[in-house]
Amino acid sequence: MNEENLDKRLNTMKDSLIIKRLLSYAKPFIPSFILTIILMIISVLAGLAEPYLTGKSIDTINSDSIDLPLLYTYLAFFVLAIIVGNLLNYMQTMILQRTGQSIIFNIRKEIFTHLEYHDIAYLNNTPTGALVTRVTNDTNTLNEMYTNVIVSVFRNVTMILLIIGFMFFLSVKLTLLVLIVVPFIIFFSYMFRKYSRKAYRQVRYNLSRVNAFLAEHLSGMKIIQIFNQEEEKFNEFDQKNKKLQKSYFRQILTFGIYRPTMYALHMIATLIIFYFGGMNVLEGLMTIGTLIAFNTYVNRFFQPIEELAEQFNTLQSAFASSERLFGILDTKPRITDQDDSIELTDMKGEIEFKNVWFSYLEGEWILKNVSFKVNPKESVAFIGATGAGKTTILGLITRNYDIQKGQILIDGIDIRKIKKDSLRRNIGQMLQDVFMFSGTIESNIKLRNEKISDEEMIQACKYVNADGFINKLDNGYKERVKERGNNFSTGQRQLLSFARTIVHQPKVMILDEATSNIDTETEQLIQDSLKKMMSIGTMLIVAHRLSTIQHVDKIIVLSKGEIIEEGKHQDLLHKKGHYYSLYRLQYQKK
Repeated sequence: MNEENLDKRLNTMKDSLIIKRLLSYAKPFIPSFILTIILMIISVLAGLAEPYLTGKSIDTINSDSIDLPLLYTYLAFFVLAIIVGNLLNYMQTMILQRTGQSIIFNIRKEIFTHLEYHDIAYLNNTPTGALVTRVTNDTNTLNEMYTNVIVSVFRNVTMILLIIGFMFFLSVKLTLLVLIVVPFIIFFSYMFRKYSRKAYRQVRYNLSRVNAFLAEHLSGMKIIQIFNQEEEKFNEFDQKNKKLQKSYFRQILTFGIYRPTMYALHMIATLIIFYFGGMNVLEGLMTIGTLIAFNTYVNRFFQPIEELAEQFNTLQSAFASSERLFGILDTKPRITDQDDSIELTDMKGEIEFKNVWFSYLEGEWILKNVSFKVNPKESVAFIGATGAGKTTILGLITRNYDIQKGQILIDGIDIRKIKKDSLRRNIGQMLQDVFMFSGTIESNIKLRNEKISDEEMIQACKYVNADGFINKLDNGYKERVKERGNNFSTGQRQLLSFARTIVHQPKVMILDEATSNIDTETEQLIQDSLKKMMSIGTMLIVAHRLSTIQHVDKIIVLSKGEIIEEGKHQDLLHKKGHYYSLYRLQYQKK
């Protein structure tokens, strides 16, 4: 699913569904939230007692005879309310931060696990930078919602209701006059919700596009510099960056209109209080202390409303982020285990394709009625022009994709009836573009599998001739591996890939263009390694260098998704067909 299609889908998601799903992550932490709410209510009551005590203190001072014991009592309760309120606020903040971080930890883990088991096709079609944005930026936005917004909204709503109660207690008439502005607050809040959501969606969309651009072009910076495309790529980035800037400005403008509107309504309410309240004081219907207390409550009334505006802003951002996160989680993998899938405990390595048809795009067949059989511990090579379907065959065996027609059998069992992890555990893949993780040589070979001993790792490296260059390194197997293994040559990375495959003891080995772009000396090491590995289990090879495959048991020649020749090296040469022509092109002297 590309970015534009994702955005169209997100626009249809209902707020109620989003809230329900967001709250589902908080269910395990309900006791923490309940404790926080209890602390919050006590804290709010302590805070709301302050204006009342202040007003009473002022009236006591303004009275004809000052009652000092009563004044000291009010002041003591005032100080106590401040201490209790601040202490409870601190406890509430600490509990919320721990709870929020735990929730975000679980969400990140769920998203990463979901992506780990997703289809290769989905990962190939979705920019890496966009996925990184989801797992990092979008989850951080949710953190603010869980640690601040949820309980704060409850606190502010509770505070508003309690303040209204205190205001009615002090003056029913003034309270009703102040509440005139409430319909306007509701109207402007509704309008803000409508436009701010669109603004936040656009921000998240443009941010993910910028991150995707950076992830791709920082990885390909060498090519950009080789072809002197720095200025062109800068202009391209500048356009995307300006779009992100404009979307941020639109978001800021939306909130920039809403917040001053709330403040203006606050000032209108304050003018109402001073005018009508002042008249009541002059007429002796209200004391000055009561008026001050009432004004304080009105300020307190708008304080949570203005905070709700801030929180509403954060909530809209969190909704936009959660939509994109749920967009990932709702995209289910197409390659899944059937209910009756079996665990393949002892794979022999027999592989059979029966009338297999496959296409990446509907109607554009990559493989057409392909049939062949590979016996256990047999070595088979696939050759043909680019696009003939060689690599596709290897990808289908590991169920990176599912076929549209036909059958693929492993040991006589349809691979769709075998559990994916069981299937892939028995198949080792050595690809042309060897991927090395940041870490050490040891961690890249063992892949942090604690069941693999150091002795097994060393033996595997010796077996594939990788020990020669490893022993020359200062730190040996503890040598640091930089990002993508850039501190090792192509041949060295390939030998490490061989060792990584061998140490996991697969029953079927897949070798995809592993000898391309390698110097002659390293190729000899790899050729020797290949001869050894052929005796371990079934081996499937894709190679353009025919020298790599001359000693395999069978060669399958593909053209435009169909098998056109099949046999041993010498047999195919004697036929003087397509394979013979390829051989002459590579080795004929000119």
